[in-house]
Amino acid sequence: MKLAIRTGAVFTAAALSLSLAACSASNEEPPAGSSTGSESATETTEAMAELSGNLQGAGASSQESAMDAWRAGFQSANADVTVGYDPVGSGGGIEQFLAGAVPFAGSDGLLDESEYATAVERCDGEGGAYHLPMYISPVAVIFNLDGVTSLNLDAETIANIFDGKITTWDDEAIASQNEGVELPSSNITVVYRSDSSGTSDNFTDYLEQASGGAWPYEATKEFSTAASQSVGADGTSAVVDTVTSTAGAIGYADASRAGSLGTVALKVGEEYVPYSAEAAANIIAASPLSDTANGDNDLAYAIDRTTTDSSAYPLTLVSYHIVCSQYDDETERALVTAFEKYVASEEGQAAASEAAGSAPLPADLSAHVTAILDEIAAA
Repeated sequence: MKLAIRTGAVFTAAALSLSLAACSASNEEPPAGSSTGSESATETTEAMAELSGNLQGAGASSQESAMDAWRAGFQSANADVTVGYDPVGSGGGIEQFLAGAVPFAGSDGLLDESEYATAVERCDGEGGAYHLPMYISPVAVIFNLDGVTSLNLDAETIANIFDGKITTWDDEAIASQNEGVELPSSNITVVYRSDSSGTSDNFTDYLEQASGGAWPYEATKEFSTAASQSVGADGTSAVVDTVTSTAGAIGYADASRAGSLGTVALKVGEEYVPYSAEAAANIIAASPLSDTANGDNDLAYAIDRTTTDSSAYPLTLVSYHIVCSQYDDETERALVTAFEKYVASEEGQAAASEAAGSAPLPADLSAHVTAILDEIAAA
């Protein structure tokens, strides 16, 4: 489903363009009804001390490293709570969430129209489900070429590689952007996500928006390719492992998992931009919220991949935690909201940044996510 840009978005680009270092507590007045300082900390500590139970989520494998850090941090403060997360991919997580198997899902992609409708029934309330941005990270185009650690490529060339129109590494379209780099004449093996994946959704959205028509398909969680030499892999780890073990391979994965593989600097305007957390945050600051059925509490972004601002990295995913606007069980609601508040907090975002190299949420956005969580009710 193509989402139109919403006017009057809750956060302007200016509000979101805070530096990454500014993710400490804001000096601005808090929203009405919120607590600050020692009062807020005391209330949070007391509430967390009373928590107990088992909280299970499922979804995006891109969040796996960050989720491990979030689980460890939250459980260290809540000895009687166990948090589990199954990194089955965004599509699998959404499927489990809508079926009522888990109370939250991690997803790099947005619910489509039919999934929004199902969420209204699943969540026992007219508000349905909300997307809460929790993880901002660049997606890296990764490759395995002996002796080559970085390549410059524009979106058109990347699209033609992944669609099987460019089949060898010494193709002129690649060579012309990488003068002085010794490129082999060997074949390119395209490695893609075979599962339903929000990373694929973001990658194909980038190709659709930025390639000037070279990518003739719509953005989708289910990647397909016309490349004759291609390999599907289930999950982020499998993609990285396949590229690592296959000479001449190219793929895409959350940048936190790129490791020692070669990576692509994307052409943005007249320059080539390597991935970084800072550049990922800048593309989010320049992007509006999407027009969704659930109003201002549903923080789903329509990322602008066509920017010419060389301080921004356009192949960036915003990974969400999808939660109900209402839960029919108070214990479940308390576990979900307490955990998500930790994830969105300065401490939680710092833990994810250290573990996965993600960009911390801007302070204003973190505060707004917390305010939304405060409004989530038990039926």
